[in-house]
Amino acid sequence: MKILATTALVLACVGGTLGAVRTETVEYKQGDTTLEGHLAFDDSVKGARPAVLIVHQWKGLSDYEKKRAEMLAKLGYVAFAVDIYGKGVRPQDPGEAGATAGKYKKDRELLRARVNSGLETLRKQKNVDTKRIAAIGYCFGGTTVIELARSGADIAGVVSFHGALDSPKPEDGKNIKTRVLALHGADDPFVPAQDVAAFCAEMRDAKVDWELVQYGGAVHSFTDWGADGSMKGAQYNERADKRSWEDMKQFFGEIFR
Repeated sequence: MKILATTALVLACVGGTLGAVRTETVEYKQGDTTLEGHLAFDDSVKGARPAVLIVHQWKGLSDYEKKRAEMLAKLGYVAFAVDIYGKGVRPQDPGEAGATAGKYKKDRELLRARVNSGLETLRKQKNVDTKRIAAIGYCFGGTTVIELARSGADIAGVVSFHGALDSPKPEDGKNIKTRVLALHGADDPFVPAQDVAAFCAEMRDAKVDWELVQYGGAVHSFTDWGADGSMKGAQYNERADKRSWEDMKQFFGEIFR
């Protein structure tokens, strides 16, 4: 079935169900690039409800983000895991992932265009309350949702899980209209202390409603169940994962009132 939209949205196929949770593969476009996301919602809930955009880590949209989308759907949200890289672009190793993510980190305007395209696709879903939308992201995705905020997106809030906090243009903080929650590993070696300090200064100077939570003993990728420590400085931390998920839920409870 086709839905006409500025992003030329195409709902491709129904991916299956998990109890009351329905999943769909969603194709959409940004410019000439075809993107492929993952939509999840509780089919037993009627009417419009709050929605959450999810941005993937550096290897692109994977089963990890799809699982997070389904977890959010079970909480009553419409969840849409977007695709920044493009349909079929899924780096297979750290070197390829670093190069692909680096392309977008160097071109923040393209990164913003890609994530805003996903946001507009989410807005057009029939069961979404367009006045109650948030965005979350993991690692590369955490960086991306902060860039979404810096682009001036009119949404309720963004949550970054162990994302980079740097900004080539910190003055863009003045564009932020939404609440910002950064969930950060206190011992993350990939986010220099000066970037953390600069992020805090940017938020203060722009008078953003923001919060930074740092989890002691946690390094990069602390929510990633597959991060086994084989990459130094990136490892799953069950305590920080659970605490950060609860912090996100509390944040949603405030912004979606």
